[in-house]
Amino acid sequence: MNCRFCQTELTHTFIDLVNSPASNSFLTKEQLNEPEVFYPLKVFTCHHCFLVQIDEYKKSDAIFNGEYVYFSSYSTSWLAHAKAYTEKMIPRFGLDSNSQVVEIASNDGYLLQYFKEKDIPVLGIEPTANTAAVAAGKGIESVIAFFGTTLAEKLAAENRKADLLLGNNVLAHVPDIVDFVKGMKLLLKETGVITMEFPHLMQLIDNNQFDTIYHEHFSYLSFFTVKQIFESAGLVLFDVEELPTHGGSLRIYAKHKEGAHAVTENVALLLEKEIRKGTNRLSYYEGFQSKALNVKLELNQFLTDCKKNGKKIAAYGAAAKGNTLLNYCGVKNDLIDYVVDANPNKQDKWLPASHIPVVSEVQLKNDKPDYVLILPWNLEKEIMEQLSYIRDWNGKFVVPIPTLKIV
Repeated sequence: MNCRFCQTELTHTFIDLVNSPASNSFLTKEQLNEPEVFYPLKVFTCHHCFLVQIDEYKKSDAIFNGEYVYFSSYSTSWLAHAKAYTEKMIPRFGLDSNSQVVEIASNDGYLLQYFKEKDIPVLGIEPTANTAAVAAGKGIESVIAFFGTTLAEKLAAENRKADLLLGNNVLAHVPDIVDFVKGMKLLLKETGVITMEFPHLMQLIDNNQFDTIYHEHFSYLSFFTVKQIFESAGLVLFDVEELPTHGGSLRIYAKHKEGAHAVTENVALLLEKEIRKGTNRLSYYEGFQSKALNVKLELNQFLTDCKKNGKKIAAYGAAAKGNTLLNYCGVKNDLIDYVVDANPNKQDKWLPASHIPVVSEVQLKNDKPDYVLILPWNLEKEIMEQLSYIRDWNGKFVVPIPTLKIV
């Protein structure tokens, strides 16, 4: 296997989580009695460009299909994040009714709706038909397709180039990152700006976030490596922000090489910070496997002790990261009774491999479990506030990452 950016042969394993089903492949009652397909979940570090990456075992068109269950609008904190983004971009880049905003992986219109409210023309690009249908209900036009140079050329020919081209949590999700970034260059107006948000590899390593590794995430990105990828396509990164979302993300700003925007000091500062950590040395990426193993041992010990003592344990948030965690730790429905999720598209289904049922919040209130394991730890604060009533029966929260804590 070769690096998906620089084509160097990959010989260094970053972490091997053995295998698991695709993290969003929830099961129906009928499917519980059928065989499940497991894919290797092994991640490599390129020793040349330091792109951390997984092989494309499950093809992306099989993951992002009409049955896709991730709808962005079910997280209130994520909606607030999207709204704050639009309020920042409009004045910074002088966007108005003559501008064109294009979002790649626009999902259910969770973000573009805020530009639309301000009468700024929007276009979504979204491969999953069911989420795009929800966006259409909000009056947001979506092209139902995967993005790359082919689609970019078509849209550019139709005179639909972007003043602002954005994508949140999509750069890590594309198998051909080189074609994707080249496509963005083609779709960007001469004076246009690209912003992309993605989980920051430095946070993943420093905070032991191995559960954010799944088959939909083909690349795990440092600023050091992303800068190289964009430059190879003739794009310059002129600003970057560190964000708290998804356990620590980056928002990068890119322009054409000839673009007018001045490069801010943030670029050099973040590069320096990463290099100080060791992003450009293999030793920084070693030892991650043993950190994940510690979490596995702690969580299994906690769950088995609870069961021995007759305690009831529920989980909250049927998130992809939760499936990675449970499957790597070998946790099944004999240790966790059920998982609560606010998204009705996930309720009355079962988690892949672990076969833990997904239920609505009503069950939590009726059942009064002793412990609630928070699987999307990045929403820990939001979830603890929402479920604060579990303290009425002395219920406690458990957060498994970076190390197990009971609140």
